[in-house]
Amino acid sequence: MIAANDNVTQPSATVINELVTYFHAKSKAAGWWEEDGRDIRQDKYVHGTKLMLVVTELAEAMEGLRKGLMDDKLPHRKMAEVELADALIRIFDLAGVLGYDLGGAVVEKDAYNSVRPDHKVENRKAAGGKAY
Repeated sequence: MIAANDNVTQPSATVINELVTYFHAKSKAAGWWEEDGRDIRQDKYVHGTKLMLVVTELAEAMEGLRKGLMDDKLPHRKMAEVELADALIRIFDLAGVLGYDLGGAVVEKDAYNSVRPDHKVENRKAAGGKAY
């Protein structure tokens, strides 16, 4: 499916889920889901902590965008770009441990957003519409 007015194809659920599998496997192999030799993948408090780490990546992206900074680890890239990548990696990892079909959810949410009234230009421009 092609999106209106551009040449962007609809995201593939399979590709997104492959990223979930890849990044969760890397994170697990690096020991990010162990504490004192204990598997912490089913600890709901760890899940909350991991989710808040996504928020910190987004805050760092905001700071980079606000200040127009380049990244310190990848100096040829903008800090906001790299921090958004970090946020995605953390999201993919968490979706992997939770067993989410993130790809399917993204594709379904995209389809829903395509038809929802509050995402139509005319409704957004109307009084009381979503400005952003």
